[in-house]
Amino acid sequence: ELSDELWAEVGFVIRSKNRAKVMKSLQGEVKIPSMIAVETGIITNHVSNNLKDLKDHGLVECINPEAKKGRLYRLTDNGNKIVDKLDNFQV
Repeated sequence: ELSDELWAEVGFVIRSKNRAKVMKSLQGEVKIPSMIAVETGIITNHVSNNLKDLKDHGLVECINPEAKKGRLYRLTDNGNKIVDKLDNFQV
């Protein structure tokens, strides 16, 4: 079961359809922003903005931050716990 802090993060994610889509796209995967954009139909720079917000909340991490292009993203442990709860909400 999630802690209150993690439930608060669920709230943060579901306040934005795009954040939820980005999280679901990364479920069990490692992807670059353009792959997420194609999969979700969200413009790439919006995907990047969402990834930054999710990273600031500790839900997503960049595996190769030194790369200028082709940055790889994945869910953190907390991100994985939260993404499982998103299906409970209509996002």
